[in-house]
Amino acid sequence: MPQGKIKRLVADRGFGFLETDGSDDLFFHLSALADDLSFEDLAEGDVLEYDLGDGPKGKRAENVRRA
Repeated sequence: MPQGKIKRLVADRGFGFLETDGSDDLFFHLSALADDLSFEDLAEGDVLEYDLGDGPKGKRAENVRRA
């Protein structure tokens, strides 16, 4: 499973960006969080696992969960 560290959270808009090894920052939306995780549980610097998916503006994290 790929992992990334939360670089930035925009809580009032429900999205954030993951810092990943060797690539650009990866977008994730609160709708991509696994069922046992809520946006309020997240903080910048947390390490998360994700599946890589395609979004309207490029690659994005899906099925995001704690590492």
